[in-house]
Amino acid sequence: MPLATSLTWAPARLSQELARRRRHFHLAGHLAGRNAPRHVVAIRREDASIWERRAPLAPYHVEKLTKQGVRILVQPSNRRVYPLQSYIRAGAEAKEDISEASVILGVKQVPVDLLLPNKTYCFFSHTIKAQEANMPLLDAILDKNIRLIDYERMVDERDQRVVAFGKYAGYAGMIDILHGIGLRLLALGHHTPFMHIGPAHNYRNVGSAKQAIRDAGYEIALGKMPRSIGPLTFVFTGSGNVSQGAQEVFAELPIEFVDPADLREVAERGSTSKIYGTCVTRADHLVRKKSAPPPEADGNATGGGAQVDMDEYQQHPERYYSNFSTKIAPYASVIMNGVYWPPNAPRLLTIPDAKRLQQPSYKLTGANRNNGNGAHQGPPEQRLLDLGLSSAASDDGQAQQQQLLRSTGSPSLPHRLIAICDISADPGGSIEFMQECTTIDNPFYLYDAEENSPSDQSFAGNGFLICSIDNMPTQLPLESTDMFGNLLFPYIMDIVKSDATKPLEEEQYTNAVSKAIIASNGSLQPSYEYIQELRSNQDVTKYNRSSNTREVLVLGAGHVSGPLIEYLCRDPKILVTVVSSLEQEVDKNKKYATKHNNLRTIIMDVTQKHEHLSTLVEQTDLVVSLLPYTLHPMIAKMCIAGKTNMVTASYLSQELRELDQAARDAGITVVNEVGLDPGIDHLLAKQVIDEVASSDGKITKFVSYCCGLPTPEFADNPLGYKFGWNPAGAFAITMNGARWKENNQVMRAEPGQLMDFAMPVDGFLRGFSLEAFPNRDSIEYQDLYNLPDAKTVIRGSMRYQGFSETIRALRHMGLMDQSPHPCLQADNGAELTWRQFMAELLGHSNDIALSTLKALVLEKVGKSNRYLQSIIQLGLLDDEPVIKCGTPFDTTRLKIIRRYPFKAGENDLIIMRIMFDIEWADRAREEKCLTMVVYGQEAMGGFSAMAKTVGYPAAIASKMVLEGEIQNKGMLVPLQPEIYRPMLKRLKNEGIYTH
Repeated sequence: MPLATSLTWAPARLSQELARRRRHFHLAGHLAGRNAPRHVVAIRREDASIWERRAPLAPYHVEKLTKQGVRILVQPSNRRVYPLQSYIRAGAEAKEDISEASVILGVKQVPVDLLLPNKTYCFFSHTIKAQEANMPLLDAILDKNIRLIDYERMVDERDQRVVAFGKYAGYAGMIDILHGIGLRLLALGHHTPFMHIGPAHNYRNVGSAKQAIRDAGYEIALGKMPRSIGPLTFVFTGSGNVSQGAQEVFAELPIEFVDPADLREVAERGSTSKIYGTCVTRADHLVRKKSAPPPEADGNATGGGAQVDMDEYQQHPERYYSNFSTKIAPYASVIMNGVYWPPNAPRLLTIPDAKRLQQPSYKLTGANRNNGNGAHQGPPEQRLLDLGLSSAASDDGQAQQQQLLRSTGSPSLPHRLIAICDISADPGGSIEFMQECTTIDNPFYLYDAEENSPSDQSFAGNGFLICSIDNMPTQLPLESTDMFGNLLFPYIMDIVKSDATKPLEEEQYTNAVSKAIIASNGSLQPSYEYIQELRSNQDVTKYNRSSNTREVLVLGAGHVSGPLIEYLCRDPKILVTVVSSLEQEVDKNKKYATKHNNLRTIIMDVTQKHEHLSTLVEQTDLVVSLLPYTLHPMIAKMCIAGKTNMVTASYLSQELRELDQAARDAGITVVNEVGLDPGIDHLLAKQVIDEVASSDGKITKFVSYCCGLPTPEFADNPLGYKFGWNPAGAFAITMNGARWKENNQVMRAEPGQLMDFAMPVDGFLRGFSLEAFPNRDSIEYQDLYNLPDAKTVIRGSMRYQGFSETIRALRHMGLMDQSPHPCLQADNGAELTWRQFMAELLGHSNDIALSTLKALVLEKVGKSNRYLQSIIQLGLLDDEPVIKCGTPFDTTRLKIIRRYPFKAGENDLIIMRIMFDIEWADRAREEKCLTMVVYGQEAMGGFSAMAKTVGYPAAIASKMVLEGEIQNKGMLVPLQPEIYRPMLKRLKNEGIYTH
């Protein structure tokens, strides 16, 4: 029988094999003779954690070694589960100084300053994936000529681990998560039998823990679980020792194991007097990508995921993706994760997956649509039967029963998934959002997906309960030590003879030990040289983002850049580079990085320095373009070439749409329309639309208006408007055409006629007199927002009343004409005043008397004195020289923009109004309105309202891309719940929210 033994043997068979090997080693020691040199081995004191009580060998293992002539030194430790005197009685020597030993055994990592040179060390180093925290340890091992044998890499010919604490990690993990579930459910309003299960370290051994779990299971079988939480389902990943250990403890409950394909059925219709479990293997969730190269012609690999070729997966995991997040996780109450995750392999759950899984599942129908207590997790009939109530009651009776199910004292769960126990303890691994291991002192935290961070409310906050203790077996130290020593002992004599001062080639080891040698003679072994490559590989550096600086390239430093730069510079791990052609623009933004000094600036015209810009794009993690929208296709092409993600606040133009496939092929994310309008309007609209759709309601009317205006005290001109950010565009909107849907009729405003359709906006903000008009093509939003039942779809802009009237006056005068005018050409050298130009437009000589000119203007504008006064106040009858721009429209636009800019000390405000008519499934109708008002604070040294409502959404989206919260590839707009929900929550933290 081979020396390397599978850990899946039955206990009886394993005991027989260990007995045979003990006889073998005893005989080998006897035959070696008494005169052979004695090997000296040390068991070091564990110091990685106050909870670490395990040892690599138990006293009875030491006794066997000493009888074979091995000298054992043991560093004293009162924390070790076996007392020192037990080792001494077994023949060991108590020694603080263990430098005599050539081989030093431990469990966890050794502090760098305690490493002794020229020794062979055996412990779990956690270095094989280039884990950054342990790279100083690996460097010290190389510098000190240490031979490192890592238990984690002691494997048999099938690459299965032969020495591990795995089963006890599974035991402890299951005990801990059952304890945590009791606390989490209590915080959510439910007392359960799980409350009587303590943490694993409270029990002397596994047997006593199992008894407590059996007691809880008895209560569950008697029907003492709250019915409103629905059936509980446990998902076990993997089939190794970790999973087997967890399942062994799980079996003490009243359980029923089902096939993964049946998980949804039991989650929705199962009983609450038992717990359901399912085991998920790779074949259950891995799917071969259609874009992957054709599989080998061996019949084992098939496209579309019908069968997983495990050999191919081991060699090319990137050819597969996982549907665990959509096929398994939505129906899991608890996930027990014990799988190893290699880099480049598909994850079980990503950060965006977590956002989807934490979305509320409530139904807003009938009398309870305004009840925020959560959702039933199964059909109402089944839920009523579970409560012992009749589903055949009258309508009034059923309504009362439904209220009983969803009352404050009997709430449903906010979402299906309650807890994740990641026994693999691999931060950023198969469970991507598990970014930090927990500890025995603090074994749990709540992961809030919308914030992408641990919740600060312990068990009562939002999110999944996470348990991922990286030394779980030490909670059951006695049995863990015994089992580990039993597994290690067959290889111990192979390790004992190691001499780190000799070349490795002169040593002979069994395959299991040889494969586990990470470093020797000052260098990494060939099988582990990849570690150095991982350390120097830039892609891995980006992957390890939690501990590395990320770089953001901001193109443009204009009006809205301040909030974006300020937000990003709050994070000391983000280095922001701002590029602008105007030195004064970049200088004003430097003040936002004084705390962390993480801002640098470059003065450059991006339209002229393409090569330099391409280099900057390629070297950064993210590009944020605040440039004019016409430049975005050029920037996007550079991002595609450099495989760099991109964010912009502007509309997704047709040119950018045509780059979608190229962006997907490059594997990059380009997030568009994350400003104000478009941007915040998307987030607010889709939140309501999706909630209504999920509750079987219909949106029959959708109207969305937005505006950026001076505060009333500064609206001191006929337009009631001031020009700041993008002034040319703000004026040009008046000449646009528009298309919208009103009462099932398609309406159109031809270019130049838009102001004829302006209507007063009544019924909200009584302190404001506003008017609104459609803008662009509103009808395309019926498909974009998924509004098939909407009879009215309008998306437009608002202004103070009087704006449209003033624009119509200008149009009557011919000042909005976009055709060239001979008097306004640059080569016409004759000086021209506005008074003279107005006379020219009216067909009179330019020396006409002012009173006569006013009379002619009054006649031209339909004898409207208000129109006349508007033209006079705009300065269009003054003797001021005309700056010629070719057309009356462009010339007038420049005149008005320069006459009415935002001045120092003047504040702006943003108003957004979104209205919905809703028809519910029970025929009830509802009108819902969202109103957002944001005031600027420039007069007090702060940001303008426009800057805040454009810059902060773009900054939040940028941070989400950097943090991996947005991972879809190609050209995106923020219409998915996993994007708009966290964005809205974070905007509220910046003071941007609806009233």
